[in-house]
Amino acid sequence: MNWCDEYAMISRRALFGTVSCAVLGTKALSQIVLNKKGTEHTLVVVFLRGGMDGLSAVAPFGEDAYYQSRPTLALRKNDLHNLDGFFGLHPALSKLIPSFAEGRVAIVHAAGSQDSSHSHFEAMNAMERGVATAEESTGNGWLARYLNATRTDHDSALRAVAFSPVMPDSLRGGTNCVAIESLSEYRLRNEQMKPHLAAMYANGSDLMTRSGRESLRVLQMLERSRMDAYRPENGAVYPDSDFAQALKQVAFLVKSDFGLEIACLERGGWDTHVAQGTTSGWLASQLSDLGDSLAAFDRDIARIRRRVTVVVMTEFGRRAYENSGLGTDHGSASLMFVIGEGLHGGKVHGEWPGLSEEKLSGPGDLKVTTDYRAVLRTILQVRMRSQAAAAKVFPTAPPLSFQLFNGRSTNP
Repeated sequence: MNWCDEYAMISRRALFGTVSCAVLGTKALSQIVLNKKGTEHTLVVVFLRGGMDGLSAVAPFGEDAYYQSRPTLALRKNDLHNLDGFFGLHPALSKLIPSFAEGRVAIVHAAGSQDSSHSHFEAMNAMERGVATAEESTGNGWLARYLNATRTDHDSALRAVAFSPVMPDSLRGGTNCVAIESLSEYRLRNEQMKPHLAAMYANGSDLMTRSGRESLRVLQMLERSRMDAYRPENGAVYPDSDFAQALKQVAFLVKSDFGLEIACLERGGWDTHVAQGTTSGWLASQLSDLGDSLAAFDRDIARIRRRVTVVVMTEFGRRAYENSGLGTDHGSASLMFVIGEGLHGGKVHGEWPGLSEEKLSGPGDLKVTTDYRAVLRTILQVRMRSQAAAAKVFPTAPPLSFQLFNGRSTNP
């Protein structure tokens, strides 16, 4: 490689280093058009990084052991939104109550993986790859496997979008994936460079050239509609947080029929080892943003709800016992939220293992009674209409022991 070739490669890396794409096609820009039909369904995957305390988010106020384990941190029954006489929703999540009451929110408690490392890295790695434990080998993420199993020659360049500075492991190895922090930042600062870049990436089949070509394709698509002019519907008001604004951009993409099939979002800050709080404090602040953001999104997409399913997950829960720092340490089971139409919603699903000492696992963890893969596989089967793909993505997942979707759960 001569100096000029090396300089050209470095220049291309600089221009597109923040964009992560994986594509199989090699069509020229002039031949690529947006499929305006879009996709039948969009799955929004929200990962809460740090280990959300499911025992506070949806508290088992009907069990005495909950109060015995957490004399300071347990939420009082009167402070909770009574869901079914046993579980109560944290008051910071109150804006989800209307959706829950209307059957658009299903809660799966005591959910998680079989990873027992209590390590954020190991547990997140397992979940994003869609395996039981981090030791189980697989070459790509669970969403990447789904995308690869269902790809066509007409997929949108924005088939999968991660609102993140880096590509999440769940999408690594997938086709037509883009990682961006904001749609407004995904543009060329110098428009005069566009024809030169198109010429630079017009030919060639190496990964860098194909990535550059695909990046220009995405830019073309976003130019057709303006995020800065977007106005949420039905009086929906999104919080100012990065997470809420990412959800707002997902709503924009779905409504614009860009062919968005997978959206990945994340929110960190759930590692509440100290000063966790109850109805106020660290955890309550986190839950407030989560609940307010999801409620705004649900309100905003009301006319297209049948086309969107949201699943919220976290790598593990917190220890049943509070610690001396008035916080909670790494545990095992937490919970999952599934939001959308066609759900057997307004219900807390899953077998409750109990919190008495003899029923806990490890150093004092809530036992996992629902494998998170069973929930995700069911979503792929029912909402994404992909029985074959679901089997390829989660070949060893156990069956789901309850009905997550009702008999009317069909896509348009």
